[in-house]
Amino acid sequence: MKRFTCGELVEVITAYLDHALDEPSHVAVETHLACCDDCGHFFDQFRVTIRVVGAPPPEKLSDRTRDRLMSAFRNRRQS
Repeated sequence: MKRFTCGELVEVITAYLDHALDEPSHVAVETHLACCDDCGHFFDQFRVTIRVVGAPPPEKLSDRTRDRLMSAFRNRRQS
């Protein structure tokens, strides 16, 4: 049976949540989560973060604000 270290689990947690792992890897993640309190806490926090960040923003940005932010991002990338 495949086994994950804590570091490996962190790298595949998104694939696990997206149901993109093969069956042995999926089972290995679940087994690790059941046995490792630290990874279990990490997983719970990760899901809460996704739920909070994934919620739509309460209001839409104005076109002017959006343009300013996009310009700042572009300028930052070019620096």
